[in-house]
Amino acid sequence: MKSLLTLLTSSLLLTSSFAAESRPNIFFILTEDQGAHMGALGTPGIQTPHMDSLAKSGVLFRQAFVAYSVCSASKAAIYTSLHNHTNGLLNNTANYHKPASKLTEAEKRREVYRLNRIDSQTQTLVERLKNAGYYQGVTHKLHVAPVERFPYDEFIPHSDGKAAAGFFQRAKQSGKPWHLFFNISVSHRPFPNSDKVKIRVNPAEVKLPAFLPDTPIIRQDWAEYLAAIEKADQYVGEALAALRESGAEDNTIIVFLGDHGPCYSHGKMTLHDLGLRVPLVIRMPGGTKGIVTDALASELDLAPTLLDLIGIPPFAKSHGVSLRPVLEGKVDAKPRGFVFAEISDRGPLPNDGMQERSIQDARWKLIYREKTQTNWRQVNADSILPKPWGNRAYNETLRVKDQFPEAFRILAEMHPQGLNGKVPPLELYDLKSDPDEMHNLANDVAHRDRRDQLYAALRQWVSDTADTAVRPPAKLPD
Repeated sequence: MKSLLTLLTSSLLLTSSFAAESRPNIFFILTEDQGAHMGALGTPGIQTPHMDSLAKSGVLFRQAFVAYSVCSASKAAIYTSLHNHTNGLLNNTANYHKPASKLTEAEKRREVYRLNRIDSQTQTLVERLKNAGYYQGVTHKLHVAPVERFPYDEFIPHSDGKAAAGFFQRAKQSGKPWHLFFNISVSHRPFPNSDKVKIRVNPAEVKLPAFLPDTPIIRQDWAEYLAAIEKADQYVGEALAALRESGAEDNTIIVFLGDHGPCYSHGKMTLHDLGLRVPLVIRMPGGTKGIVTDALASELDLAPTLLDLIGIPPFAKSHGVSLRPVLEGKVDAKPRGFVFAEISDRGPLPNDGMQERSIQDARWKLIYREKTQTNWRQVNADSILPKPWGNRAYNETLRVKDQFPEAFRILAEMHPQGLNGKVPPLELYDLKSDPDEMHNLANDVAHRDRRDQLYAALRQWVSDTADTAVRPPAKLPD
């Protein structure tokens, strides 16, 4: 039966010979600040029936990662299939959710918008799909620049079932294949405040990461984070129901992705697992169902995969690979051996801020940094402030720092300029035995060979991608 499905899939996906109007539609669902937490991934205390149902109808990736763990940069990596030191957009830029023709002169002159943008020579997925005849819409926010590089037909204010249904109807009337980039922001802080509203998640039933203090307040905060994901799941369910009702479901590729992890220490704007690992589900027309894979995947792979599936030539330059072999259920398909990520702590390059790079395989993670002596890292306000972001975890970790010194150490590393933390230039973790990355093995003689192997591969990646912001020496000191 599986081989029959594979043959059916292959025949359905030979879309390069199709007329443009018969190409599959693309429904890209992106939840903000959602790490790899959902029922289908075994997260204690959470219920995500719609995300889980989608996973059962397609391929669920358990080893999926972003290339940069903050909103704008992550989106830029998706749209360009290039690492951010190549595509040019690092850190967050201005969010202008409207056509380029409606930008004011003042908006165009904003420094963050002028400096933090995708390189003029880099093509985006939206441009490629427009050239192929797709009708396109984006909901809630754009948050990438410049807007000219994202020629959407519709900029839709909301991300709910009604908004999705309206777009599907208008897209059908256009007579073109369509692409909807469906941003869901309710998983972003501020989370539901359980002091004021009832949430379903029970703080006593959640499992905290080892780097967070186990106190009632932290449990409440984490439960509220999971409740925010449950709210996002409702929007996913509404949108999928609207797709079914539109009659377009059978000819639509669906991608579901978290744009990066939540704002906790070791999370958003870090290269740790909570920041980089995200849920990823891909479902294609006539494709295999119920596959759960441990094949490594990067958000950089999504544009190459979509272009492959709809029969459009790949980008001239790309750091991603097509995940089609995994989607077609090929045994032991492993499109990539490593996943890479980066952070530039003062935004657009070149700058004098700390530079962070990471490499990992299915088990081991190496983080390499330069300019750690600056003792300054970019920290988003929602990772620190109680108001308006509702962050309970930061101040609570400070309050109990003597009781939970390791949790405080990790928080201080996240915010060294505020807490006098010391950021290590090199970190090595065994993600199998230490998934929360509590024990840095970089100086452990027993793991030196593994460290050096990953470091050599990282240096090669720096060279291959022309990452001129870092200069890793030929050999690490003993």
